[in-house]
Amino acid sequence: MFISDAFAQSAGALPAQGSMAGTLIQLGLIFLIFYILLIRPQQKKIRQHEAMLSAIKKGDEVVTGGGIYGKVTDASDPFDLVVEIADGVKIKVVRATVRELLTEDVKLPLAEKNKKADKSEAANSNKKEKK
Repeated sequence: MFISDAFAQSAGALPAQGSMAGTLIQLGLIFLIFYILLIRPQQKKIRQHEAMLSAIKKGDEVVTGGGIYGKVTDASDPFDLVVEIADGVKIKVVRATVRELLTEDVKLPLAEKNKKADKSEAANSNKKEKK
């Protein structure tokens, strides 16, 4: 009366249990997939960044993690860099905060973008002066 027919019929059946070896194989495959897709590429990226940091020398142009562009004026300290961000303005930054080392192919598009911005600002200021 209080027990439904479906519950009463399934009471004698035990759930199927997988083997321990099958479970370990599945866990091993999941770890292998995580290693191939996530861990190994991240380790490679870290090694490349460390190599880039150790290759920084005086005269290189860098971008810090805070977005500051500058030219390295002193790279003798293994932990810090002195970066000139404007004429006569030098700051000391931790070497590990350098996000990237600027190369010619990166500097050229930035210079062209700055020239376009300067031209548009000059055009806007000329329009304001005429009014």
